[in-house]
Amino acid sequence: MSSSSSNSNSSNGNSPPLTMALPKGRLTEQVLEHLQSCGFRFSISRRSLTVTDDTGRLKLILVKNSDLPVYVSHGIAGLGVCGTDVLYEAGSEFFELHTFEFGTTRMCLACLADHDPSSDRGELTVATKFTRFAHDFFHARGIPVQVIRLNGSVELAPVLGLAPYIVDLVETGSTLKANNLKVTEDLAEIRVKLVCNPAYYKVHHRRVADLLRQVAAPYPHDQITQTGDTTHDPRNG
Repeated sequence: MSSSSSNSNSSNGNSPPLTMALPKGRLTEQVLEHLQSCGFRFSISRRSLTVTDDTGRLKLILVKNSDLPVYVSHGIAGLGVCGTDVLYEAGSEFFELHTFEFGTTRMCLACLADHDPSSDRGELTVATKFTRFAHDFFHARGIPVQVIRLNGSVELAPVLGLAPYIVDLVETGSTLKANNLKVTEDLAEIRVKLVCNPAYYKVHHRRVADLLRQVAAPYPHDQITQTGDTTHDPRNG
């Protein structure tokens, strides 16, 4: 990876486009709408996995949500957009450049609607796909917990008796209600972040800054934070 000159850092010239990984799904649509509102234009089809904007400045790579930190960590994509839930589970080291206003949701603890949490005794059993978050959250409270990893519909766990509790993302709560579940506690606010591979940022920092001035103006240069250590906690947004 070679360093770009000041001129090519301030405009695309003959430089390859900056690369940004997006999670496939609804968040992709929100990010595309935001980028288009900032002046980027993409011609993307339903089956497209990569697309470059009309000016050749930015290439988007559509990946599975949980795989996004892997692609950014290995430098396949220099930039990525994903939630703090995914970042926390991955534990990778990234520069956190910007927090978007869209895509905010809640990490919640839920159980069957007729379950009384005051009757709980001893170790809690929790089913979730967010195992690192669940372990850390309950251990920080001094609550013994058994965490069962599930990758599918975690709402089934209390219904079928696998675990009395689940930790999951909740937006409207309609899925919980449909399965006779209730939220017992909001554990964290999950925000959507723009992150960058640290090595990629060092090489392309001028072009990344130019991009941010367009998509996240005004860009707070003095507020770059780093993920991947114990200070990055989704409970803090």
